[in-house]
Amino acid sequence: MEKKNEPKMLQDLILKTRSYRRFHQNVPISQNELRELVNLGRLSASGGNRQPLKYVLSWQPEKNARIFPHLHWAGYLKEWGGPIDGERPAAYIIILCDIGIAPNAGCDQGIAAQSMMLGAVEMGLGGCMLGAVDRGPLRVALVIPEAFEIALVLAFGKPKETVLLEPVKDGKIEYWRDERGFHHVPKRALSDLILDL
Repeated sequence: MEKKNEPKMLQDLILKTRSYRRFHQNVPISQNELRELVNLGRLSASGGNRQPLKYVLSWQPEKNARIFPHLHWAGYLKEWGGPIDGERPAAYIIILCDIGIAPNAGCDQGIAAQSMMLGAVEMGLGGCMLGAVDRGPLRVALVIPEAFEIALVLAFGKPKETVLLEPVKDGKIEYWRDERGFHHVPKRALSDLILDL
């Protein structure tokens, strides 16, 4: 039970763990940092303890350049084509499901991804989970064997944007950017989410 005046460290970490889509591309992320993040995913819960997830790491600019064209960014921002060169991620973790272990990952990729996102923020980084991925072309670009399904792509870097949470107004949940480039994310009220059944 929480004591009065005790800091809410987990809540603070979750509030800082936003979907960042613009980064300081020139701030490198090391292989070792990515391995630390994968270790957080490895230690997370897995349905039936099957542990079907495998990971591809990318921190090298050449490999990053092979991944980037196969990602789709910010579907609600119709006029925005994604981060420009200089604002792209410095690293990626591609989450795969080993279909020899399980036909699908269930919700494992979401659990592992959130653990890694929280870990990235703790490292002073930010990230974005990408499900809108051209999986076939990405498989070819990275020579991913057919024994693995691409579940999610996680993009990481030093954030170059401000993300602001705000209440949902008039039922509109679409995120948007203002004239300063601040990214606004509407969140439903807690009272709208809990059903009194």
